[in-house]
Amino acid sequence: MTGITTGFGAWNPIAWLLLFLGVAAAALILRRFGNKQYKKNTGQTKAFLSGNEEPEASALHVRGAHLYWGFVDGLSAYYRRVRALHTGVLSDYVALFVGTLGVVFIVLVLSR
Repeated sequence: MTGITTGFGAWNPIAWLLLFLGVAAAALILRRFGNKQYKKNTGQTKAFLSGNEEPEASALHVRGAHLYWGFVDGLSAYYRRVRALHTGVLSDYVALFVGTLGVVFIVLVLSR
């Protein structure tokens, strides 16, 4: 089998395809050895939490305000100034993006 030879090695798509098919076949063969008594939509599919009942999803949800409280509180002066820029209007964000790209372009051109 020959492939594409580069300065960093060789690329052979047929070899990669054969490897993928071999790994897929091995996975399917291994899957056939699985437990035949498994039943979907029963108690077997529930998460095991050391014998405890699973709480409702709302009780498990960690809000972002709680998760990043220390980070946001430490940078509150920065966030107060930046929050004014967030209007929710897509054209404002595109204008800021294009303006930033323009500044970067100017800096790159002038630095040559």
